[in-house]
Amino acid sequence: MRYALGVEYGGTAYCGWQRQPHCASIQQNLEAALGFVANHPIDLVCAGRTDAGVHAIEQVAHFDSAAERSERAWVLGANCRLPRDIRLLWVAPVPEDFHARFSATARAYRYIIMNTDVPSAVFHDRASWEFRPLDHGAMHECAQILLGEHDFSSFRAVGCQAKSSSRYVHEISVLRQGRLIYLDVKANAFLYHMVRNIAGSLIAVGRGDRDVNWFREVFEARDRNRADVTAAAAGLYFLKPWYQEYKLPTRAKKPVLF
Repeated sequence: MRYALGVEYGGTAYCGWQRQPHCASIQQNLEAALGFVANHPIDLVCAGRTDAGVHAIEQVAHFDSAAERSERAWVLGANCRLPRDIRLLWVAPVPEDFHARFSATARAYRYIIMNTDVPSAVFHDRASWEFRPLDHGAMHECAQILLGEHDFSSFRAVGCQAKSSSRYVHEISVLRQGRLIYLDVKANAFLYHMVRNIAGSLIAVGRGDRDVNWFREVFEARDRNRADVTAAAAGLYFLKPWYQEYKLPTRAKKPVLF
């Protein structure tokens, strides 16, 4: 039987989703917990691998098991074995052709910037911080340049292993709520560090160091060296993937700190 699952996690203490020999990962913890419930080893495949320090509101993954367990048993049993910053939200049986990564038609991220004079002691690992006032209107204007299908080489990290740098951005916006600025992006897929690299260049525009013409030139140059720095991992949240042909018990909402 193939199962899909939804998982929420805070990524601060982990080296990312993917299992690593030298550090703790989300995948490692989940596979161990689910393997205990199944009484056999579990291999997970996720919708979108997140980096060290990156959080997820509803990551989706799939696994195969011959163990006969109820959906509730999977969730309660695994959560009893998981650390408190990783929580299984749901488990549901899916058709054998379901694939958490390749069946996904879109994915969404939210990047949170705390725009305050003093950094937060409580949310220091849940948002990035910028003390200089940011013009979110200018950031939003620049972001609209990215809509549609383009070559995103300018926002592609050196270690990216994707065969193509072309991606289709369905939606992108920059909004302010009090002291917080939210960058929301939905695309068919993302390159390595793509959202954080976009955020870094948009922050430069928001500070007034750059303008919309610079941002357009950087984007069209298809050269990562022309763009600004990579924004901090702490502000990035994987929201959810979309599956057109499969109905999953999704419940993800965009995170709001306060």
